[in-house]
Amino acid sequence: MEKKISGGMNRSRYYLSKCIQARKDAFKRRHPIAHMKHGTLDNEVFPYRAEVVIIGGGLTGSSTAFWLKERFRDEDFKVVVVENNDVFTKSSTMLSTGGITQQFSIPEFVDMSLFTTEFLRHAGEHLRILDSEQPDINFYPTGYLRFAKTEEEVEIMRSAWKVQIERGAKVQLLSKDELLEKYPYMNVDDILLASLGLENEGTIDTWQLLSAIREKNITLGVQYVKGEVEGFQFERNRASSEVHAFGDDATADANKLRAQRVSGVLVRPQMNDATARPIRAHLIVNAAGPWAGNVAKMAGIGKGTGLLAVPVPVQPRKRDVFVVFAPDVPADLPFIVDPTTGVFCRQSDCGQTYLVGRTPSKEEDSKRNHDNLDVDYDDFYQKIWPVLVDRVKSAWSGYQDINTFDDAPVIGEHPMYTNLHMMCGFGERGVMHSMAAARAYAERIFDGAYINVNLRKFDMRRIVKMDPISEPCRL
Repeated sequence: MEKKISGGMNRSRYYLSKCIQARKDAFKRRHPIAHMKHGTLDNEVFPYRAEVVIIGGGLTGSSTAFWLKERFRDEDFKVVVVENNDVFTKSSTMLSTGGITQQFSIPEFVDMSLFTTEFLRHAGEHLRILDSEQPDINFYPTGYLRFAKTEEEVEIMRSAWKVQIERGAKVQLLSKDELLEKYPYMNVDDILLASLGLENEGTIDTWQLLSAIREKNITLGVQYVKGEVEGFQFERNRASSEVHAFGDDATADANKLRAQRVSGVLVRPQMNDATARPIRAHLIVNAAGPWAGNVAKMAGIGKGTGLLAVPVPVQPRKRDVFVVFAPDVPADLPFIVDPTTGVFCRQSDCGQTYLVGRTPSKEEDSKRNHDNLDVDYDDFYQKIWPVLVDRVKSAWSGYQDINTFDDAPVIGEHPMYTNLHMMCGFGERGVMHSMAAARAYAERIFDGAYINVNLRKFDMRRIVKMDPISEPCRL
């Protein structure tokens, strides 16, 4: 009897010592005796579980994965990114012009842009992999030049300029005479006031940046899955009330949605004759860009009653970008933005090639056919040509994830499904704001609150209350 007790105590001490050792080693923590490394098994087959599943492998989704793993580099903290190759070439990241500016009237927009430029200034160090060469994101510094043609636009510009200066942005207001002195080759007859970014503005190669982030994520343990999300998994929410007064079928369905929580996603791998497979997750991030609204509908958001009756108002909106060769244009031409017509023009590199396009008004945008991605050359000749008279070299057409409610991003958890988070609706501001929003999301997860930039105003509560955010500064 004493020998059995002694043997049991020795065995307990042995197990206890192994557990203590395992606490210092992430590889051993899952199974302190067998030292099983679960990550290896997950990488060999389709993943069945993760702490965080991110829907969308573009700049927003990959940035979210980067900041999560950058903050907590534990192999047991598994992050899976699901991306659909069929629509990747149409995504806002791939077809973005890559502009970065701080000339906004919303303080949070200014702060996010300032952070992004600071991050990109040291992107080579942040995204470097071991002893390999630092990635080059091809940052081309050039200031944004915005025009005000009416007294109302002048007041908006002055008010926004005060916000920008208070947040630390370097922006200068130019009168007509000062503008003509600085750019004597411009026609400024109809300009009353202009604002010019002096620092931290320019353009980048978004594909180079995304490639560097993806490669860095893989070394941090992020798993990319080629597949299409076809639905969500649900389970009974224990915190919900167990008693419901069921009436008709519609009421019963609505009560069922309220009484459950999202527990995973159903992903169909992109291979022949594949069926959807579940990936269970504690947190799910909807970073599907232009298709974020459709993904939310799969979870019943926008199809039920009460909070579930409010959709995520993010839809794919067609945008045309034209490549113009202008050999006679001066080399110091800034990134021009005309708020009245929505026309923009920026130099694509150090040569004489320029990217031009136009951001339509809400009324015009609602009447366009966004299913047809054929380049609309009529728009160029009728709306852009009168503003910029040069010849077209080539063009492309793609989607932007536009929030049709107020053009501002949707960031944060859903009011009912609190483990389903939205990171979408950035539109033309995706390149300059998605990186900062991703860092803020990591702060919410690990610190329990936004630390550097408070993005609480961008969650879905404003959509539920029909309280849009106003941003008069158009890109």
